[in-house]
Amino acid sequence: MDFDSLSKAPELLAPISVLYTQRLKQFGADPRGVFWRNEEGQKLRFQVMAGILNPFDTGLTLTDLGCGYGAFFDFLKDYPALQGGRYLGFDICEDMLALAAERITDPRAVFAHSLAAVEKCDYAFASGTFNLMGDTAEDEWVDYIKASLVHLWSTAVRGMAFNMLDRAAGASGLGLYRADADEFSDFCKRELSPDVTLRDDYPLNEWTLLVRRPV
Repeated sequence: MDFDSLSKAPELLAPISVLYTQRLKQFGADPRGVFWRNEEGQKLRFQVMAGILNPFDTGLTLTDLGCGYGAFFDFLKDYPALQGGRYLGFDICEDMLALAAERITDPRAVFAHSLAAVEKCDYAFASGTFNLMGDTAEDEWVDYIKASLVHLWSTAVRGMAFNMLDRAAGASGLGLYRADADEFSDFCKRELSPDVTLRDDYPLNEWTLLVRRPV
């Protein structure tokens, strides 16, 4: 896929949306509803991603690509960044978005059906967004991920954080994609910014990249 286009994304993501809808019906607003094991792990990965935020900054706009039922907003709502700030949640699954809007009535949070971020923000996040590839061929899925990251980066004024399952932790299964941390770290340094921090020092079978714009 061309990095300037996400033209194939609707075709790739349609079956993924169906899988999330089925999972949501089974588990509801629960980490298992978005293919995570438990709340403890979910909070830890959120904490790692939020490490890109300056604790003294307020009034920021934060994008969450693949927001699901809004769990990341629940985690961030008392952070200084969202004092006078905005949270923009985008997702491909309409049932997830409906549940998020039902659960979260805070006026700072806005949820929209979209396969990509459509507004500028200070920081962009993608937690687990690229983990489930279903029956998509791996090379095609990797092209989609990289195109999506390039687009997401174009919306982020200050930085971006995202996580993926770690290839070093074992083989993929159940339509999951496990990524090589070095491959994506090198990609971000080459295509996005030289300021890239890899976090693989927390006890989950995944890694997180924090990408900052040069000061």
